[in-house]
Amino acid sequence: MKRREFITLLGGTAVAWPLAARAQQSAMPVIGFLWGGSRESSADRLHAFRQGLSETGYVEGQNVAIEFRWADEDESRLAALATDLDRRPVTVIVASGISTALAAKVTATTIPIVFFTGDDPVRAGLVASLNRPGGNLTGVTTLNVEVGPKRLELLHQVVPTAAVIALLVNPTRPNAGDLSKDIQSAARTLGLQLHVMEASTERDLDSVFVNLDQLRIGALVIATDAFFIRSIEQLAAQTVRYNMPAIYQYRAFAAAGGLMSYGGSFTEPYHLVGVYTGRILKGEKPADLPVQQSTKVELIINLKSARALGLTIPLTLLGRADEVIE
Repeated sequence: MKRREFITLLGGTAVAWPLAARAQQSAMPVIGFLWGGSRESSADRLHAFRQGLSETGYVEGQNVAIEFRWADEDESRLAALATDLDRRPVTVIVASGISTALAAKVTATTIPIVFFTGDDPVRAGLVASLNRPGGNLTGVTTLNVEVGPKRLELLHQVVPTAAVIALLVNPTRPNAGDLSKDIQSAARTLGLQLHVMEASTERDLDSVFVNLDQLRIGALVIATDAFFIRSIEQLAAQTVRYNMPAIYQYRAFAAAGGLMSYGGSFTEPYHLVGVYTGRILKGEKPADLPVQQSTKVELIINLKSARALGLTIPLTLLGRADEVIE
């Protein structure tokens, strides 16, 4: 072989290598991940998602790619982000949260969607039924909404002298009225007066706690909501500032100084979402995958905060706690 022919062949091979690599990369399935929050606040849930995904044989960067779209706490961006994913060659979309899932459903009408929500997905209009979702959506729910009345009951056990308890809701949340009705019913059963208060912005939260103090509310139940999740540290700080016994759904609230948390695991649902995503990548259809319910619940008690509030936690409750923060 002549030197010139060898150089030409070598050059052609060098060009072919990146072309082959690009062809292999383009054949890799792509997951579109739509999230209302930020990357920084999602590390533990993403880890659980990747674990579930790996159990079906998919590892990011090896045989599957993930396109992330972060709303960074601005829900007004969700529609545009969902549209962007719909225009790209994604195989399946993962949507975290009720507003995110609704935005994805409206936009991506043919792409399979796996959602996570603390709401009732049937009532929210995501699926036709839990057992037979129909359409292009399925996903995982958690017990956070269903255990709302239980949060009230637990708080009443810790603060039995509080005759008037407030419920904090976000009025812009889908089904906010249904949340209030369930806890109102539980309050009547316990012989308590329930005062519903609303907040959808940080300024609203400041006003709420001023009003709680003026109204001499004895304790506070914080309803399930994405905005409140993003405001966990602020909520906990306000309960400390105003000496307000309060309960919320996630451990981070108690860890930040809130009295108690009771609700579904923050990571288990994302593990299940990862498994479902992998199954769809393998060819299963969302319509054939029943909506799963993550049934793991956790009770966390901040004993240090209880002492600061002058409260004595019943021993039976301490014995039931999954974690006691000293």
